[in-house]
Amino acid sequence: MIGLPGGRVTYSTPVQLEPGLAATAEMVVGEEDTAAALRTGDVAVLATPRVVRLAEEATVLAVDDHLDGTSTTVGYRVQLDHLAPTAVGGSVSAEAILETVEGRRLTFRVSVSDGHGLVAAGRITRVVVERSRFLEKAAGG
Repeated sequence: MIGLPGGRVTYSTPVQLEPGLAATAEMVVGEEDTAAALRTGDVAVLATPRVVRLAEEATVLAVDDHLDGTSTTVGYRVQLDHLAPTAVGGSVSAEAILETVEGRRLTFRVSVSDGHGLVAAGRITRVVVERSRFLEKAAGG
């Protein structure tokens, strides 16, 4: 770590993760996952925020076993196109593949599919942080 003016700290070494790490997260769409239930629309199909949540879950799973116990990842950017609806009862699968590692910034290619084809696609960027420092900062410390 390197100290900066104002007491800020930056990490001088990149994380030890390699592109190609991948994982899948799956779900069955329930009534509670719909746009109507989440108040992001008035139709009973898989809501976009729930699609994002599933895709982010896959990114977390892709690197979880490769971080030490003091580090975690946090969301930084979501770029996702929700392309097709999925009805209640449909099975949905999100796949995340780590594409690039730039310092502590991890960019994943994500795709979400159901039994009919591609539901969503895009990129999600997460940042590796030291868990205790991050929580301290969140608490205003």
